[in-house]
Amino acid sequence: MLRVISGKYKGKKLIGFDLEGTRPTQDRVKMSVFSMIQEKIPGSTVLDLFAGTGNLGIEAISNGARHVTFVDSSKNAIRVIQKNTEKIQENYVILLEDYQKALDRFSKENHKFDIILLDPPYQMDNLPSILEFLVEKDLLEKSSLVICELEHDHLKDNYGPLVLWKEKKYGYKQVKIYRREEFPQK
Repeated sequence: MLRVISGKYKGKKLIGFDLEGTRPTQDRVKMSVFSMIQEKIPGSTVLDLFAGTGNLGIEAISNGARHVTFVDSSKNAIRVIQKNTEKIQENYVILLEDYQKALDRFSKENHKFDIILLDPPYQMDNLPSILEFLVEKDLLEKSSLVICELEHDHLKDNYGPLVLWKEKKYGYKQVKIYRREEFPQK
């Protein structure tokens, strides 16, 4: 069962645990991640790039995010996110779009985010190129956080001004949190 674990919507049940093509973040992992970034969430703009059920973006809304953009390329996932956000009054947008097209559009429209949640299907193996794109196209506000959920560690400690801030292992799963630093260490 999926549910919101903290904040305004704590206890809200979410559908989509068995949504094909997704592996929703487990409660213990989500709780750990959100406790690490808690102080950065209130008033933030959040991008949930491989949104799946919307589980992570909804948790951010529940904890005070000002705006969340959900992006997924699956029509089924978008329907699940729409259902999961039905009674949520906060500011969010749900986009049925390929992640690359969405990032290109955000770049052209000069969108910037405070928190970016990246939990792509493990077989995609595209986190390094996404991190590089975020930096190259300047999609990050100062002191932004980028949360990466991955199975195999193939990420560097920094991507330009994006510097590894925190990391934690949960069985076969790993979470790496990068923070944009104004003057990255060499």
